[in-house]
Amino acid sequence: MTDATAFTPDDRPTKPAIMRGLRRRCPQCGEGHMFTGYLKVADQCPTCHEELSHHRADDGPAYLTILLVAHIIGFAIHLMWVIWEPAPWIMATTLSVGSVALCLYLLPRLKGMIVAIQWARRMHGFGHKG
Repeated sequence: MTDATAFTPDDRPTKPAIMRGLRRRCPQCGEGHMFTGYLKVADQCPTCHEELSHHRADDGPAYLTILLVAHIIGFAIHLMWVIWEPAPWIMATTLSVGSVALCLYLLPRLKGMIVAIQWARRMHGFGHKG
């Protein structure tokens, strides 16, 4: 029997893993912290000892963060200009601070989500035993 048929498709459900990743928790148990720092993924879960070092979440989380923040801030620019018509320096200051804050909030959560998807889909070494 090959490794591809040794597991059932539902033994690592993707949706719960994504939700755990968004909470920055281990995709397997949901209890242990996935990160040892702001963006440094732990080598293994401190609770269930699931190996997490196989992840390849390099640029994907940054691209997703930029995509989301740009759309949110673009919509905010439109609303601010149409509804309040503030001075340009007020808009620039407010939206710059908002952009940075939103990026800092979303980036680790989206990285956790990407690692969790890789774990659930057995990508980049997550499916190999040994």
